[in-house]
Amino acid sequence: MARRLAEAALQARENAYCPYSGFAVGAALLTADGKLYTGVNVENAAFGPTNCAERTAFFTAVAAGERDFTAIAIAGGKANEAAKDFCAPCGVCRQVMREFCRDDFQIILAKPDAVRVFALKELLPESFSPDNLNGQE
Repeated sequence: MARRLAEAALQARENAYCPYSGFAVGAALLTADGKLYTGVNVENAAFGPTNCAERTAFFTAVAAGERDFTAIAIAGGKANEAAKDFCAPCGVCRQVMREFCRDDFQIILAKPDAVRVFALKELLPESFSPDNLNGQE
């Protein structure tokens, strides 16, 4: 499963719109029922409206009615080059993941020759979640 998602993230990365940073990111998000949603980073000259690949994938899936996710793969690096290093999600993307996912949600960092897998709890310990607002934590 990790390798399949990694390949989808690497493929999606080719469609990134990153004329300012030159850093292309692709993401592949897996739902509990096996559907796959991809996303890319989309930059903007005003910078603030830029959206990360991970959030693009999540927002696309949520717009389609999805709410149950099991894993996401992320691949990033200099545009027009193979991903050389692992690319971890930013803090905002980690918080979006926490909105929809349990602590055991898998985050797969991908490059062409390897993957690293983390649980959301590892990358966002002591997180703020919807449970905090419901008095459950």
